[in-house]
Amino acid sequence: MVTYEPETVKGFQDFLPPESQKFEAIKSIVKKQFELYGFLPLKTPTIEFDELMRTHNLEQEDEAVSDRFRLQDRGGRSLGLRYEFTFQLARIFKQHPTIKLPFRRYQIGQVFRDEPTGQGRFKEFTQCDADIIGDSSMNADAECIALWSDILRELNIEPEIHVSNKKLAYSILESIKLEQKQEILKELDKIDKLGEDAIKTNLKKYADANQILTLFKLLEKDLNFFVKNLFDGAEEIFRVQEKGKQQGFTIKFNPLIVRGLSYYTGNVVEFKVPGGKHTLGGGGRYDGVAGRFLNRAIPSVGISFSIERLMELARIKINNPKVIIISLDKDKEAQKLAQKMRKDSIACIVSSEKPGKALEYANAYQIQNAIFIGSEEIAKGKFKLKNMQSGEEKDVSEKQLLKALKK
Repeated sequence: MVTYEPETVKGFQDFLPPESQKFEAIKSIVKKQFELYGFLPLKTPTIEFDELMRTHNLEQEDEAVSDRFRLQDRGGRSLGLRYEFTFQLARIFKQHPTIKLPFRRYQIGQVFRDEPTGQGRFKEFTQCDADIIGDSSMNADAECIALWSDILRELNIEPEIHVSNKKLAYSILESIKLEQKQEILKELDKIDKLGEDAIKTNLKKYADANQILTLFKLLEKDLNFFVKNLFDGAEEIFRVQEKGKQQGFTIKFNPLIVRGLSYYTGNVVEFKVPGGKHTLGGGGRYDGVAGRFLNRAIPSVGISFSIERLMELARIKINNPKVIIISLDKDKEAQKLAQKMRKDSIACIVSSEKPGKALEYANAYQIQNAIFIGSEEIAKGKFKLKNMQSGEEKDVSEKQLLKALKK
């Protein structure tokens, strides 16, 4: 007797219709937009050597790095499941140094993080990346933001675009002589979760009361203040804002965005749900990753997001099979019609069940149309077409049928 009760591993999930259909529809839209912007696909292994996945300074490892799944093969080699795609670029450019720059790549695939699970947080998710490697201009930053905006627009999601800058964050801290910059930025990154009062209390470990007060006064300043006072990184934000206006989207300055402390080198962007704390995705400039094993900086910028994070908010049409062909003891003719439909890109299925059961099945899977094929239909040279929503029935020729269903 089998005593094991099967269950899903915590942090992993199944997708069944209609959720799986929505997932694939979002993926299709993302892939289409990536390619419309001229990005080319890249495919990399799920497993890499653990040494590649680690940062140079383990004390500054970001959560994504420290939460990586560690493995060991039969040869005793230390391996791991990829936790993102970007770190793999360092290996790609070391092994393929003749790649023509700028290199516009996209990748869609599974990544894994051994982190606490919660609402919208899983140990496995489908990451979507688009990156421009080898272009230091703000045109590349704006291009990635425009791409992300177009994807969300097609998914009927209206986000707020927030931008900060790693150089500016350091420049602000240096202006008030704060030394433990990494620790302070980590605390500021928690402000949405813990609130300003709690963060001010936590910062007492790294700064005195006057420094904390000055810091929060500076964080309330608008971008013009930092541009006029020549804070490093402020001009980069201003330039990408201007390019955003040219392309029809607004970018908000938000100095409290802190992503990838040991990772980003310039502009940092997040797409947020208006009025909420929910982040849809983000990205930025990371000039120190791709050339890591070539001992040189390669300017790089990109965006990254997961399909799972978009599932709840996306409002898109799901494509169910368009037709169910119900055979009334005429399977050969039904299959012949199905072949013609599929050649015309009309999604259909064939059923030899009794009409009542076949129609019940069609309703369960929201199939829009039913066609009946029996001796009477063949004799007349016309098929009975039933609209499953309105219940309307009409007799149509094969030519009329294919024309109607292709619309």
